[in-house]
Amino acid sequence: MSNTKPTFKVDQKIVYPSQGVGKIVEIKERKFKNEMILYYVIYLEVSDMTVLVPVNRCEELGIRAIVSPEEAQKALDMIGEEFEPVTTDWKLRYQMNLELLKKGSVQDIASIVRCLYHRSKIKELPILERKLYDSAKKLLEDEISFALSKSAKEVEALIHAKLEPLGLTRDNKIVPTDDDDFDDENSDFMDDDEVGNVDDMDEEDDDDGDDE
Repeated sequence: MSNTKPTFKVDQKIVYPSQGVGKIVEIKERKFKNEMILYYVIYLEVSDMTVLVPVNRCEELGIRAIVSPEEAQKALDMIGEEFEPVTTDWKLRYQMNLELLKKGSVQDIASIVRCLYHRSKIKELPILERKLYDSAKKLLEDEISFALSKSAKEVEALIHAKLEPLGLTRDNKIVPTDDDDFDDENSDFMDDDEVGNVDDMDEEDDDDGDDE
């Protein structure tokens, strides 16, 4: 058996970068390639999916605990701060923001939301950037909601107030453009080979998608 000790506890809320806020529902051993491996069983509410993640891969995958209320407030405040405009090359901007999403800190996620929201006020976002914005905004809302013990609607209003300091109530709908988008094959934010669906793994233990 792996000698890696669990960092998280059962019932603890965690953040899985690019996939959302989850809850540790169980910690159990499973046999993989003739070795007993310790896994977290994580329920991801946003996708209504349960995944198995090896305990010894959590740091590599960026899985972390929900931030403190103070850190959540700092991320909210950062959204309303001035920032240097990013590149107008949307493909480069997309890659930069995608890397931030994979790193997954609450500050990184907040910076994506701030960047793409204000960019959308200048020019409509291409499809992939719109998806990235939606993903980052949902993740930010969920984490801050848990950290501050507020409803998702309350947090959504707080984020909008930071993005629109004048208190505009108009909903800024981000509409995709006909710009030269990336191939749709590149549009997945979740690295499917990094996690295993519990049902699939129960059927075929030896074909676990996680490399140990």
